[in-house]
Amino acid sequence: MAEPKIQKVVLAYSGGLDTSVIVPWLRENYGCEVICFTADIGQGEELAGLEEKALASGATKLVNMDLREEFATDYLFPMLQSGAMYEGKYLLGTAIARPLIAKWQVAVAEQEGADAVAHGCTGKGNDQVRFELTYKALNPKLKVIAPWREWDLRSREQALEYAAAHDIPVSATSHSIYSRDRNLWHLSHEGGPLEDPALEPEEALYQITTSPEQAPDQSEMVEIGFEQGVPISVDGELLNPSALIEKLNALGARHGVGRVDMIENRLVGVKSRGVYETPGGTILSVAQKDLESICLDRDTLHFKELVALRYAELIYYGKWFSQLRQALGAFFSGTQTNLTGWVRIRLYKGSAVAIARYSPLSLYREDLATFGADDVYVQADAKGFIDLFGLQMKVRALMESDPQEAKKIEAQRD
Repeated sequence: MAEPKIQKVVLAYSGGLDTSVIVPWLRENYGCEVICFTADIGQGEELAGLEEKALASGATKLVNMDLREEFATDYLFPMLQSGAMYEGKYLLGTAIARPLIAKWQVAVAEQEGADAVAHGCTGKGNDQVRFELTYKALNPKLKVIAPWREWDLRSREQALEYAAAHDIPVSATSHSIYSRDRNLWHLSHEGGPLEDPALEPEEALYQITTSPEQAPDQSEMVEIGFEQGVPISVDGELLNPSALIEKLNALGARHGVGRVDMIENRLVGVKSRGVYETPGGTILSVAQKDLESICLDRDTLHFKELVALRYAELIYYGKWFSQLRQALGAFFSGTQTNLTGWVRIRLYKGSAVAIARYSPLSLYREDLATFGADDVYVQADAKGFIDLFGLQMKVRALMESDPQEAKKIEAQRD
């Protein structure tokens, strides 16, 4: 039995090369109405002229939603609180955005009476998984169309040729063929010359951050205020979430903060190279971790670091709406109750270093940390602690050198 014909599809639309050629391709190959959906999550000037472009390529209309505050409040800040960082470097700027985009793409499809959704992700990448897992979690009845897994185009060069043949204006060229993704959190660069890991990225590749070598010779201080784990101010100025990130982006970018060049392990099993610019996110990550150092007890802090590795994988894999991700999110939220205070960061030629911190709920006690007076911490008590803490090591050493003596010690302990 043949599958029902697709009548209307909602396409996650960025206006870049891939989604630009997908609009006419969907009309030619599925004979369906195409509605483009764009989420404003901080792309800035990239959103200019999108509606005209979408309509000119054959779309019925463009639905553009401003999701910047939701992105910052419900996605970026919870991820920040977790300390998640994929493979020790990647602050997950693209991965964290996909579930939000797909969530509202599904909502638009339901509002428009569409029977399908489409995306421009390649069959080799992570994003196809992130979009489609969200579709499955929120509306598994929608048909999913992934042109890169269906059409005959096999490279961005061929996509450029297709665009030219259909008179579709695109910003990518054969001389500037990087695949980029920009939002409030970061700007990523992939493809083109970066596919050779032996080549250093050209300076012209970077779009946000100043080269550390060209950054100001004078360092700059910035103080970030937190309330229960949520960043609320920069240098004493209260800001809403998206404005706060934007301000830190500008500060960090000026000093060359937040550049990462890494080879990462994609979910689909291949390695890929990504170059990321995350100035504000890097500053916030440094500040968050530093404030935790005085507000969280050792057991919670160490366990949180372990769980953050798994949480980063869940985000990277596109499982934002999974039960485990939601449960771990509740755990991380619970760890932030006492995370109120401020952290001062020094920005200088590519680095962001915490140099001072304060919290009214700090667990740091100067009278305990000092090497001086013994009013609270009696140093002589440490001997008994060390004797008990090292007992197993002592018994093992005696067993190897004097088994009879070790048995006596074991008998006394029982």
